[in-house]
Amino acid sequence: MRTRYFVTLVFVLFASGLGGSKAAEPRHAKPDRPSHAKLDRYLQEVDGRVPDDAPVRVIVTARKGASEKVKSAVAGSGAIVHEHKSIDAVTAEVPAGRLRSLAEREDVLAVSLDAPVHAGADNVGSVAENTLLATLGLREKTDVGHEVVVAVLDSGIVNNGQLPIVGFYDFVNNGGDKVKQYDDYGHGTHVAGMIKNKDDKADGRYRSVAHGSKVLGMKVLAGDGSGYTSTVIDAIEFAIANKEKLKIAVINLSLGHPIYEPAATDPLVQAVERAVDAGIVVVVAAGNEGMNRETGEVGYAGITSPGNAPSAITVGAVDTKNTVTRSDDVVAPFSSRGPTWYDGYAKPDVVAPGRRIMSFMAQDSNLCRRYPESCATADTRAYMALSGTSMAAAVATGVVADIIDASRHASGGQSPSPNLVKAILEFTAVTLPNVDVLSQGAGSINAAGAIALADSIDTREDTLSPWLQVGVTPSTTLSNGETLDWAQHIVWGDHIVWGDYVYSNEPAWALHVVWGNHIVWGDHVVWGNTFDSVVWGTTQVWGTHVVWGNAVLAYDANGTLLYGDQIDWGNVSADHVVWGSLDSTLSALSASNSLWSPVF
Repeated sequence: MRTRYFVTLVFVLFASGLGGSKAAEPRHAKPDRPSHAKLDRYLQEVDGRVPDDAPVRVIVTARKGASEKVKSAVAGSGAIVHEHKSIDAVTAEVPAGRLRSLAEREDVLAVSLDAPVHAGADNVGSVAENTLLATLGLREKTDVGHEVVVAVLDSGIVNNGQLPIVGFYDFVNNGGDKVKQYDDYGHGTHVAGMIKNKDDKADGRYRSVAHGSKVLGMKVLAGDGSGYTSTVIDAIEFAIANKEKLKIAVINLSLGHPIYEPAATDPLVQAVERAVDAGIVVVVAAGNEGMNRETGEVGYAGITSPGNAPSAITVGAVDTKNTVTRSDDVVAPFSSRGPTWYDGYAKPDVVAPGRRIMSFMAQDSNLCRRYPESCATADTRAYMALSGTSMAAAVATGVVADIIDASRHASGGQSPSPNLVKAILEFTAVTLPNVDVLSQGAGSINAAGAIALADSIDTREDTLSPWLQVGVTPSTTLSNGETLDWAQHIVWGDHIVWGDYVYSNEPAWALHVVWGNHIVWGDHVVWGNTFDSVVWGTTQVWGTHVVWGNAVLAYDANGTLLYGDQIDWGNVSADHVVWGSLDSTLSALSASNSLWSPVF
């Protein structure tokens, strides 16, 4: 029996015309031969190291007008599994021997891994009293308003009597059909429980963040917490297509995979950008690759996809020490820091509580079976404390739902744009002292401040007009009497803007504006020409170097920035530092005949 190499690939096609194909080179030729530029970082290493007839799973994205040609070409080489019309793509399984020839077609822009995605929980903790709402400045119960619908793309959701679910769609085992809710892994139930529950006073320790929300479940991860990128894209496309029918306002993606290519050709990133362009706010976990697990050193450039999506709200994790005060808060060491691979984006956008966060758990889930001592039960309910940027993203998603609810209240039911929601979240954040932008983004989210600002803005005002209906004080007072000053700045791409731009209906807040593009802010400033770029400081990867896109930056002993040939390349191996050895990964893949899923 021949070995099956379950390597997932993505072909991205944007060039026009039907290109010719060269005969495939032997896949077991010299592994050091030049790789095709259209292959992503992972596949450049895979290319030539597996047998020609080994089946590999791929996603193919085509230029407008070339989709059918490419689909026919791919179908002639293998079996098509999915079509992704929003990004002009198809997923297929083809022989490895066709990898290079497909990449060499003129109508193929790039070939990328249909990467295994994984839920982003870092570890479990003991059940304890929770101060989450007080830390965020929220009361235990708020008025229910416009009931914002949040789509949770995860391992599923179990309705234990406390999670009101308006629908459940299974993209793993039932082709996206509407089915009865279940969660065989447990992660999705935990995430959903932080966003919304019924506020039973008997469960006062487990209050959710967004009381005026509804949860829509979409299962994209299997019982082990892993899944395919293509499955996530299918669910995102479903959300876009059914946005109005199901009233979807927010998507939560507490999952991800390593970044193997620029955001412009990353299929998952492009699906996220399409969702934002359709008016859906997308909240994404930054990843849990912020710390070297062997040495404990904090590192940079660990942001995972789709956390590198420019328009997404990418969320890192804060350890609040389970106290109300913000004075002892720190960025959790596991939380992934920027910049992003290839593009050098300043991510995360914000950070949120993400260490030992209490929420519901599916009783019969694999997480409860694996950690029975950490899975507390009461009547028909189960609870667990989890840590990770998944939890931080869930908290941020709840706050986003609250922002939308408040904005609709102030604007006659009109929803704010995703760009405005992101700006409000950043502007009202609380800057952690002595923490760089690549670790905290604009700062730690401040739910009370964000809701107050959103409730003061009437989005129906004309472009370039002031839209504050009441004055706001740029600070928030917690229940313990602590006053928090708002950050009052926005991290836009690789720049920081200070000032009061969020107080006006600027062109940046409109739909179809990609977050990070250089734009004109009314009569104030041409973006990128006046304000200083983000100061990266002495950010490092495990000590003395910064991974920056496909290059490496370093600082010498005097703090002088070095670049390129000036760097002692013998001290740096970006692939090894961030993701581990690809050779060992391939060996393990071959031995296990299973999908490789990074643990983060």
